[in-house]
Amino acid sequence: MKHFFYLMVLANLSGFSQQLSLSDANRLASLPLKCMQQQYPNKTGQLIKDSTEIASPKQMHPAFYGCFDWHSSVHGHWSLVYLLRKYPQLERRDEIISKLKTNLSKENIDQEVAYLMREHEKSYERTYGWNWVLKLQLELDSMNEAWAKELSDNLRPLSKLLVQRYEEFLPKLLYPIRYGMHTNTAFGLTFAWDYAVATNDVVFQKSIRDNAIRLFKNDEDYPFQWEPSGTDFLSPGMEEIAIMQRVLPQKEFLDWIKKFARPLTKKDFTWETAKVSDRTDGHLVHLDGLNFSRAWNFYSLIRQYPKEFGHLKKLADEHLNFSLPAITDGNYEGEHWLATFALHAFEERSFLKD
Repeated sequence: MKHFFYLMVLANLSGFSQQLSLSDANRLASLPLKCMQQQYPNKTGQLIKDSTEIASPKQMHPAFYGCFDWHSSVHGHWSLVYLLRKYPQLERRDEIISKLKTNLSKENIDQEVAYLMREHEKSYERTYGWNWVLKLQLELDSMNEAWAKELSDNLRPLSKLLVQRYEEFLPKLLYPIRYGMHTNTAFGLTFAWDYAVATNDVVFQKSIRDNAIRLFKNDEDYPFQWEPSGTDFLSPGMEEIAIMQRVLPQKEFLDWIKKFARPLTKKDFTWETAKVSDRTDGHLVHLDGLNFSRAWNFYSLIRQYPKEFGHLKKLADEHLNFSLPAITDGNYEGEHWLATFALHAFEERSFLKD
């Protein structure tokens, strides 16, 4: 069944369960499982200093070489760990754990660290891939099983290195990167903040908070009509809201969002879903990710501020449902990453009451 969520979407456009069923979880797990050890096609994104650095994706990145590119591999690993935690009876559980243990071995992570320690690769995957590594680390940390504890310990040197990279980089970033793709500054701080809070890293929290406030506190009147840009997979406006929601106290945040995004406070606010003209185009299909990005941030906003933003729930569901049929098991342009985006949207929605 190519569109594996199709029946679910038809069954109930706006009132699906708070959580995916085990059956849906099994199908969703199949996509990152399929590609996590698939080396080609591959977009490496490397900077080659000389011929000695020419190598295959797996040789360069023995942990995260699958699923087309490094960051997609990272968040594919997160998807599987998350599903294992939420669904202990996952159908291919033993196979998934075996592949996770193979990829996230101490030796492989040490090699990933060595790659990022290259002088000319300090900006590698900044900050999108960094953000997903910390989400993967936090997911492994949250599990009590021995295999997860082992992999958490294995991954930690990479996570610690990236925390250092954040702390070095953020003060140097004089202006935020606002467009809705990999280098979006706001998104790149969200999971990093969650990790800093969960690990009680007050220094990292201060770095993220201070720099987010410096970069975004004075923003006003977000132009909702400017979305979407042609190949966005993140909502610049909603991701900015997401990081400010995290770092500002409640009253300050509500004052800020009224200046930044007053239309969201209107009960009749509407926002057209992003349309994709060709889902075989690896860039144009990004717009399905934009719909998921908007949805997960709507859900997060509703969860913390149900009185002020509960009216956005229907709109969030519309965005999530619109792009669910785009998650296919036969179109590599989307399948290697869109499942993760949908899963994160469901993760945020699972905290709400229907």
